[in-house]
Amino acid sequence: MNYIALGKRIREERLKLRLTQEKLAEDVDVSSSYVGQIERGEKSVTLDTLIRITKRLGVTVDYLLKDSVNMENDNFIDQIKQLLQGRNIKQKQMALDVLKVMLSHMDDA
Repeated sequence: MNYIALGKRIREERLKLRLTQEKLAEDVDVSSSYVGQIERGEKSVTLDTLIRITKRLGVTVDYLLKDSVNMENDNFIDQIKQLLQGRNIKQKQMALDVLKVMLSHMDDA
């Protein structure tokens, strides 16, 4: 498992939400020093803690672990779902329209 990449991704998502390490730690019931060690890739994370972190950050486990698993075609669909998560229907439709245009240009090339 790539703990450094996992920690980096957790840190990026935490910062997007403007959470401190202390606040994330409080919300997932661990110490702030443990969160720091996870983010630096110094400590492994238990499955229970990882699930609590993903719930708090609003991401999926597979998104956080994507550097540790083989990328299959289905994972691309999961990544698209992750990008669309939390978007309203108008934003999702706009993203779909952009994707359609991009794919049509690829087909023409």
